[in-house]
Amino acid sequence: MSEDAIPDERATEDGLRTLEQIRGMRDEFVDFLSALCRVESPTDHPATQSGVHALLEPAFTDLGYEVRVIEGRTSGNHFLAMPRGRAKRAPSQLLIGHSDTVWPLETLERMPVHEQDGRLHGPGTLDMKGGLSLIVFALRALRDLGHEPEVAPVVFVNSDEEVGSPDSKKHVRRLARAANRALVLEPALGQSGLIKTARKGLGRFEVTVRGRAAHAGLDPEAGASAIVELSHVIQELNRLNNPAQGTTVNVGLIGGGTRPNVIAAEATASVDVRVTSMEHGRRVEEQVHAIEPVTPNVSIEVTGGVRVAPLERTPRNVLLWNEARLRGLELGFDLDHGMAGGGSDGNTTSLFTATLDGLGCIGDGAHADHEHIVIDPSLDRCALLARLLMTPAFTTK
Repeated sequence: MSEDAIPDERATEDGLRTLEQIRGMRDEFVDFLSALCRVESPTDHPATQSGVHALLEPAFTDLGYEVRVIEGRTSGNHFLAMPRGRAKRAPSQLLIGHSDTVWPLETLERMPVHEQDGRLHGPGTLDMKGGLSLIVFALRALRDLGHEPEVAPVVFVNSDEEVGSPDSKKHVRRLARAANRALVLEPALGQSGLIKTARKGLGRFEVTVRGRAAHAGLDPEAGASAIVELSHVIQELNRLNNPAQGTTVNVGLIGGGTRPNVIAAEATASVDVRVTSMEHGRRVEEQVHAIEPVTPNVSIEVTGGVRVAPLERTPRNVLLWNEARLRGLELGFDLDHGMAGGGSDGNTTSLFTATLDGLGCIGDGAHADHEHIVIDPSLDRCALLARLLMTPAFTTK
């Protein structure tokens, strides 16, 4: 699809019917999302994820989906739903969401779920139980309108995304490899509702500097300060920041030494790195590992690297973005897109299939006390998702 493509008349009519259908589900949508958010499900309490699954399961069963709960080994369980009777080799599209939140148990006591001035407030409303609700209601609208996607929707909801999906990533990879495309229901970017067509990759490095301890007053010349050397290392790391390329290097934690009157024998630093491409990631890895000590009798050990690949604007991802933009035009609004600094499961799916992220609700305050969605624009995103689900299979992978 070209950038200047316009929807045909029939597609516009279908889009407007979809929009009307979903807008008519407003109260049901708010009730469903409110119920999800009243089930607290912090990542570090794995058993709580079952409460979310207990609400999702009947919703998908009613849609004619087979539901499977995948046992988490180091996390809560994960949720998989597929159309009943789907042929094994039929093309599929993967819809990704997560049930875990950053909020500790009993947060609802001070942040109750409530609707006010067209917004639904509460922990998890935006990130990202709102996105889970969009999946349910987009599929419900298509069923009620008599539309069946050519590409079978497969829904995967993991329980450890907020900590980087360490347990579920293998399932995300497996499902993405088999999918024609992946649609990630993370919140939209900003209050204007940008689609996320790019995300930065993530690196973690641990720097350990080893020197020689000595009494700071009696025999300072016998020592070699790991802390002094670490100060030089930090300056070297800071010089790796490249705003023009979108590369950020942040020394977030430091430690070292034993007592004020002892020259430090060891010092450490934990480093966060964000990159916009794997090329930039490899370059930063080489530069971090190449840092040499400037203090005599001191050594530097660096471990880690760029472990989460960026979600890049690959040709197939751009193709999917263009399809989404066309679906938006069918609904009467012009979409825009941008880059997010944080990662998601979309970083993983993009390695294997066309991926579009940020298809979830519009709102503000993810991970903050004012977390909320704006209800009516979020329902429009639900209509967008429904129309995008009707897109035929891509001819390229």
